[in-house]
Amino acid sequence: MEDLKKKNGVDINEKEIVFSKSIKAGKRIYYLDVKKNKKDEMFLAITESKKITTGEGDGALVSFEKHKIFLYKEDFEKFMAGMNAAINFINQTEAMETVGEMQDETKEDAEVVSDNIAGMNENGMDLDGEIDIDIDFEESIL
Repeated sequence: MEDLKKKNGVDINEKEIVFSKSIKAGKRIYYLDVKKNKKDEMFLAITESKKITTGEGDGALVSFEKHKIFLYKEDFEKFMAGMNAAINFINQTEAMETVGEMQDETKEDAEVVSDNIAGMNENGMDLDGEIDIDIDFEESIL
């Protein structure tokens, strides 16, 4: 795409891309472009492109919403530390929520077992239902 822009003379002020990586994630595509400025200093341009569809069927219109972030070398370390802290927070929070959900499920299971045990006699028979006794007496002649 960058080569096409250069060939067609589109945006002559665009910085030179020396490395590019795209990451497709659902409706979004992230572009990580390493660029050089006029002083040959490199920086990272991060672009988020989200596909937006309005309307339905043949009349649907597709557009892309783009957001850019420029990250300079002197900020890489701080940015990575902040990014790692945010990711760790998300992972820990989700792990704690999962443990909480598992504890809730275990507690519910334990309550069901406890209720079932409470409704049984020492032989493990269910005492909550009706007991039908059907006895046939036969006459016997001695």
